[in-house]
Amino acid sequence: MSNSAKTGKSTQVSTSTKPKPAPDSSAEAAPVAALQTNVAQAGGDGPRPVIAGPIMRKKELIDTVVERSGIKKKDAKPVIDALLGVLGEALADHRELNLLPFGKFKVINEKDLSNGKMLRVKIRQLQPTDNNGLNDAGSAKL
Repeated sequence: MSNSAKTGKSTQVSTSTKPKPAPDSSAEAAPVAALQTNVAQAGGDGPRPVIAGPIMRKKELIDTVVERSGIKKKDAKPVIDALLGVLGEALADHRELNLLPFGKFKVINEKDLSNGKMLRVKIRQLQPTDNNGLNDAGSAKL
């Protein structure tokens, strides 16, 4: 008698060369839909993901300020350059900025990089109101 008896189970190896179906966009959209559902269920109290808008460069900022204020571009450009310089220096010195309606800025931490610094800044903006967040005395509410 031999010990090599078959058990009756056979294994089949698939030799078909069917191409695998391409992943459809619904499979990729499922995690996004789940994320949106989870955010909606979490309520409005916690942080929520945002979709970043286009980057505003200095040229666009100057053009927008000129359009809104009605002053000439040659007059607005040096003022905006000076303002951006002052804001950059204040953040580099870890100063807290309270500039309504722009918001309240606080440097949380910094990291030295090979080409500069990376600052993590916490920004708090108030909901827009008719009086832009100013009370009767003219001081800001935060």
